[in-house]
Amino acid sequence: MTDMLNLTVNGEPRRIAAGASVADLVADIGLTPAKVAVERNALIVPRSTLGDVQLTDGDVLEIVHFVGGG
Repeated sequence: MTDMLNLTVNGEPRRIAAGASVADLVADIGLTPAKVAVERNALIVPRSTLGDVQLTDGDVLEIVHFVGGG
């Protein structure tokens, strides 16, 4: 059985496999990492490090995605 992490993403509970990165979470949600801004535990995660930042149980994330339009 795979260990799971309990997260809060945009105010909603979410689970993801232990060892997942912020980039893994973004992809799991179905978003493109190049088009998101992520705050983890009240700190901005630089887009260039999304694949390097490992999630931990209890993390609170806010993810905003950019939508083009005019």
